[in-house]
Amino acid sequence: MKTVLIVEDEKLIRQGIRTMIQRSGVPVEMIMECSNGEMALEILQNQKVDVMFTDIRMPKMAGIDLVQKLQEFPEKPLVVAVSGYADFTYAVEMLRMGVRDYLLKPVEREKLCDIMRKLDQELTESRENSQNSKRLGHQQFKYLMLNEKITEEELDMMQSGYESEFDLHAYYVYAVNSGETKVVAEKYIYLHDVEGYDVYLVSDENAQLFLKNELVQEYVGVSMLHSGIREMRDAYQEAADARCRAFCTNRMICRAGEPVRNIPEDFCKQGQKFVGEEMKLQRVQILGTDKTEEIIKGWNGLFHAVKNEWIAPADFAKCMDDFFKEIRKTYRNMLTDEEDSLKKLEDYYSYPALAVWQTEFMEWLIDFHEHINSRFDANKNQHKIKQAIDYIQENYDKELNMAVVSNHISMNYSMFSYLFKEYTGSNFVNYLKGIRMEEAKKLLTETDLRIVEISAKVGYDNEKHFMRIFKASCGVSPSEYRKNAQM
Repeated sequence: MKTVLIVEDEKLIRQGIRTMIQRSGVPVEMIMECSNGEMALEILQNQKVDVMFTDIRMPKMAGIDLVQKLQEFPEKPLVVAVSGYADFTYAVEMLRMGVRDYLLKPVEREKLCDIMRKLDQELTESRENSQNSKRLGHQQFKYLMLNEKITEEELDMMQSGYESEFDLHAYYVYAVNSGETKVVAEKYIYLHDVEGYDVYLVSDENAQLFLKNELVQEYVGVSMLHSGIREMRDAYQEAADARCRAFCTNRMICRAGEPVRNIPEDFCKQGQKFVGEEMKLQRVQILGTDKTEEIIKGWNGLFHAVKNEWIAPADFAKCMDDFFKEIRKTYRNMLTDEEDSLKKLEDYYSYPALAVWQTEFMEWLIDFHEHINSRFDANKNQHKIKQAIDYIQENYDKELNMAVVSNHISMNYSMFSYLFKEYTGSNFVNYLKGIRMEEAKKLLTETDLRIVEISAKVGYDNEKHFMRIFKASCGVSPSEYRKNAQM
């Protein structure tokens, strides 16, 4: 139980009822008090109250008048009348108006505790029934949004069952990418994971507040204003389409029904070329060639056209779906290690915006392009990696890193990293460390050089850093290794 209101003009009686409630064993978050019906009415107009104890005879507004006023409220508290023997006929009249119970003065603690337990049980059951009804309503709304062929009979049943329970007089639908299940205010209808979207139905009067409080930093698609269950599917489709537009244009909020940008005809023709069959095929066939710059330029041109709406979201989606389908068919034998990243990229609308997806896609594409290139030129690449290994073995005592070595053999950094590990079975850092540690062990065993001198000779300027790496690699410190070797 969240809130109890005690309406009683005698302070000692109010305090006595408060104490009994606190000791009743029923948890109550807040107990409020006031001395007359007018004050109680003001509280009830501004705050939800679960249970109200009210005296019958009070100055300004009596309990029976207060209960009559409550009949106009959409949500009413459960009311318990508190009366003396002389007021019992009024208590009976209040019971006819929906008052749950009554207490005679002086109030008996056991009687009050019994009423509190009974009302708490009623509130719990009412909340559970309401929650179950809302859950069922939300399931029906999802069904309506996702199915084109809803019968008139089904629409009539939904209309009679839920339009009175949910505020659907004038609402917008909002679509954002689905994430973890959220807890939102009860005045909003929240549907989790509708075709990958989290969907909200928000009344017209709450729309601005909702955007400000609930969807900060989200990329959002917003429907036009709608009314009633029969318009819900159209509203959802508008919001989903607007969300796709928000993705493509990198805009935080896109609204259905916004004026369409006036795109010059030449730009529209250029956009259609980007999604035409000839360029679709070329994007696949050019992979693995020496035309890396052309690949990057072509894709950046496509993304520029999408962002500036030379290409419609639906045309972009078809273009990408066709590309991934052709990639899987053409390079199926080379995609074994690419499956997870490829599946993620294929679900492009799950990303917040095109700019985010574009970065990840281009990184994958260039890596894959270079992977194809390396497979077609394996002998040449093996020769280059051998050159790199020779260079490492000759220069391990100098300041050395992967950028220096890949530049020495004139190979792309990412491709070098991939091919080096494929050829040696080890990444660059561990390979270099292995050579340095072997040389250090040799110097420790065969010379009398000090540890600091050995550290410098194997490429470490910092003696302590060398000692930490040596112990991590060999299990003992350099001094202990030398001592063990001399035994």
